[in-house]
Amino acid sequence: MGKLTDMKVRNAKSGIHGDGAGLYLRVKPSGAKSWVLRVQFQGRREDIGLGGYPADLTLGEAREKAGHLRKLARQGKNARAERDKDKISIPTFKEAVGKAHAELSKGWSDKNAAAFKASLTDHIVPKLGSKRIDHIDGSDVVAALASVWTEKPALARKLRVRLLQVLSFAKSRGWRSAPVPDARELKDGLARQPKGGNFAAMPFKDVPAFFAKQLEKDDTPGRLALMFAIATAARSGEVRSSRWEHIDIEGRTWNRPAELMKTGVRHAVTLNDAALAILHRAKALSDENGLIFPGSRPGATLSDMTLSKALRDAGESATVHGFRSSFRDWAAEKMPTVPAMVAEMALAHSVGTKTEQAYLRSDLRDMRRALMEGWGRFVAPSLSAGGDNVVELAKAG
Repeated sequence: MGKLTDMKVRNAKSGIHGDGAGLYLRVKPSGAKSWVLRVQFQGRREDIGLGGYPADLTLGEAREKAGHLRKLARQGKNARAERDKDKISIPTFKEAVGKAHAELSKGWSDKNAAAFKASLTDHIVPKLGSKRIDHIDGSDVVAALASVWTEKPALARKLRVRLLQVLSFAKSRGWRSAPVPDARELKDGLARQPKGGNFAAMPFKDVPAFFAKQLEKDDTPGRLALMFAIATAARSGEVRSSRWEHIDIEGRTWNRPAELMKTGVRHAVTLNDAALAILHRAKALSDENGLIFPGSRPGATLSDMTLSKALRDAGESATVHGFRSSFRDWAAEKMPTVPAMVAEMALAHSVGTKTEQAYLRSDLRDMRRALMEGWGRFVAPSLSAGGDNVVELAKAG
């Protein structure tokens, strides 16, 4: 039985008057009265306004509402969100992705923000987009991930993280009260992923023959971008986003800005003869004032699938990213006198411990240049000084 009575409530003076079990009547100096419920949520005290007296809630109605919210709080649920659910417009998953992206991306790089939205839009929104965000549970997450879980393991793991980020964001906004599914529990409902999860790579001994076949075909932005990626051991996204202003032909350097890099740190690539030859050919397909390998629409970058198509057309199962592994294997086997750190830096990987990085003032540019020159002569001797059958850089018209 509560401590307050209808008469005590009507005659209550300025101050706070407890009814028990966390329910209080708050009276302002002006005489305005309102109900407040005090509960614990995630280890913190929360004062939740229930409404005014007597316009919104009588004593009996305040006790009834407080009892309902206390029960939810004891179950670990968000009592405030439950109180507000009738006031809040619950978005669909598609809408929640847009809202989460708009807010969370304020602290991300442009590249990470774009990847977050694009991956969810392409792979998850078609499955969950029209479903209310508060109705999505673990089984929905499993069903949405199942189609890519074994086919594209690396992408699937990123999608899982991003999907759970959207659900967590929705919970913080009061759009859902159910707990966010546990990533470890989700694995129980998904097939075992292939071991390793590495990108399929072409054995480095096969790369020169493949490269030579590409040189025999007509130049297209996609094919030239693929050959440039091989010659520089760069990531597909870095190549597809490369611009002429990043290239220093005389200095034989590709100066990649931080926003282009996966690590978010600017990086200079030393250009071998093969890479420079590919750039020479690319000039005929662009205006030399924007993207080096432009897409079909003005100002648009090539899609990753455009580069992959050249591999599929040749009947190859390797991936574009896999050529980075081909380069690394070649460096380990054919250039054993070159320190492993040099090859890792050529791939724009972080090397050494934090302490070692603090004392490493050089980017080992000269050693990287020698290594990349060797790689160029290996994969494309016809384009390289000192290689066999040196040809003119320009293609015969």
